Amino acid sequence: MIYDTHAHYDDAQFDEDREELLRAMADHGVGTIVNVSASYASCERVADMVQDYPFMYAAAGVHPDHAGELNEERFARMRELFRRDKVIAVGEIGLDYYWDNESHEVQKKWFIRQLELARELGLPVLIHSREAAADTMEIMKEYAGGLKGVIHCYSYSREMAKEYVKMGFYIGVGGVVTFKNARRLKETVEEIPLESIVLETDCPYLAPVPYRGKRNNSAYIRYVAEEIAKIKGIPCGEVISRTEENAKRLYGQPLTR
Repeated sequence: MIYDTHAHYDDAQFDEDREELLRAMADHGVGTIVNVSASYASCERVADMVQDYPFMYAAAGVHPDHAGELNEERFARMRELFRRDKVIAVGEIGLDYYWDNESHEVQKKWFIRQLELARELGLPVLIHSREAAADTMEIMKEYAGGLKGVIHCYSYSREMAKEYVKMGFYIGVGGVVTFKNARRLKETVEEIPLESIVLETDCPYLAPVPYRGKRNNSAYIRYVAEEIAKIKGIPCGEVISRTEENAKRLYGQPLTR
């Protein structure tokens, strides 16, 4: 079944129909969803939400756009969430020089601290990087050696993707791969092995064609899988099953055949 490795179901865009939408996911072939935090406040929300859905897990972490919300007291409180059942990753964390909501130094500080936390806890990381390719790679090489994780919503070159694959990281592919102007991502998908790809929505954002511009949800991942299958010349079912296996290996979950 489909494994959505990166979603944001605590987002207010789901307030009106969240329960109905999530309860219907199995009908759309979606077997597992990782609900990912972004702000400090959302860390607890996602950890709470997944307790109500057997097929959902949580990732707790602070996105670079919200890095200024962190201090030592809040960081200590955030790390306590990892004692809770079903909190299985640190994320999303990283660097964002596109919006530049926080200074680069603040972003780097809390990116590194959260990588160190993941190492201490033995958990995978979900990495956000936008317009920050060089600094992200530098930090990853220095602080992420031996960690597992996903380069979320990948947007850089195929050469850099291969470098991350060599480091043992997965490349997260979502709705952008269906866009006509997504040449670099399509080239990356063509070049890297299927064993290094995981599927994601980043919902409610980045809905694939034919829903581009509308609210995204995990049921739409099928369109992402179909595009990957087209690029690689393999059946869609193979993309779905192999990426599910990849995600389960990433999170240390049992494989089912």
